[in-house]
Amino acid sequence: MKLYRPATVLVGVLFVLMGGLTRLATPDQVYDDKDNLEVVRGTIGEKLEYGDSTVEVARMKFAKAFLERADDDKPVETNGVYVALEWDTVRGTKKPNNLNPTLTADGGSVYTPIGATNGDNIGFAEPGFGSTGALVFEVNPADLKGLKLTLEPTMFYNVLGSVIEVDLGIPSEDIAQQLVDGAAAQYVIPSSVQRVAG
Repeated sequence: MKLYRPATVLVGVLFVLMGGLTRLATPDQVYDDKDNLEVVRGTIGEKLEYGDSTVEVARMKFAKAFLERADDDKPVETNGVYVALEWDTVRGTKKPNNLNPTLTADGGSVYTPIGATNGDNIGFAEPGFGSTGALVFEVNPADLKGLKLTLEPTMFYNVLGSVIEVDLGIPSEDIAQQLVDGAAAQYVIPSSVQRVAG
């Protein structure tokens, strides 16, 4: 059995310790580094750059219930209100990171999409193709002022990435109340569609 030289073993142990200390010294900078994220801001109907791809929130609709398909006979109701966001993406040549959506309001509420609807994230087709779909959120009608959609990438390593923020155009409580009062009785979730980008 051949033994390694003590100097080789010592150098190996030193590198392992340095790597461990780097991770332990500032774990917030290693695992949740918000400084490495570029924030891209926009509004409904605006195509926003995400690498060489684009993301657009095409429409926002309010409803008191939703149906997963048009032929569904049992609507899912709520004591609050549902906010449906219809999106459109076009993929460029590079594979984009997955986007995790949340809604946040000025009052501090954070909402995640209902996963049973059309998925709980925004997806991309193959390069040169576009996708459409919808996200549905159950929200508190008393906390809608300043509502915005935030799309954060799922990253497994620290690289420069983009966060997308879409202002949903609810600057006051009065406008929020008008939207809630005008909510449709039901919203039918559209099927996801893939198409040639153009």
